[in-house]
Amino acid sequence: MRVSFKLNNQPVEVDVEPNEVLLDTLRLRLKVTSVKRGCERGECGACTVLIDGEPVYSCLVLTPQVEGREVVTLEGLQGDELAGRIVKALVEEGAVQCGFCTPGFVLTVYAGLKKGLIKTLEDAKKAIEGNLCRCTGYVKILRAVSRLIK
Repeated sequence: MRVSFKLNNQPVEVDVEPNEVLLDTLRLRLKVTSVKRGCERGECGACTVLIDGEPVYSCLVLTPQVEGREVVTLEGLQGDELAGRIVKALVEEGAVQCGFCTPGFVLTVYAGLKKGLIKTLEDAKKAIEGNLCRCTGYVKILRAVSRLIK
């Protein structure tokens, strides 16, 4: 079946299986590498994308569900001032080690800050609770986010 949607502000038309998840479409068909395959159960956040501005686990979304919608991955935030500030804060706080989880964290924090939902450290903790990091723990990540809400 053919599905049309916007990917990183560009129109996309792609043939997919009716039961194909967005994670597979993005990685295998459209070669988007920032979207990571992790748990495949919506528990780790590695596959996070923004759908119409909301952070969503792409492993849980069937590609036909994004028909006519806007999907943004980390690649789509290149040149965005807020995304750049998030990445800079993560790097400067040492909150990036292997980098596997980083795209999911960036997108989640980006959406929360953009919508004004992250105003305190507690808000930041709540926002990122669906994103797992096995390398840094969360102290450095939260320190980076707290720099952005001061």
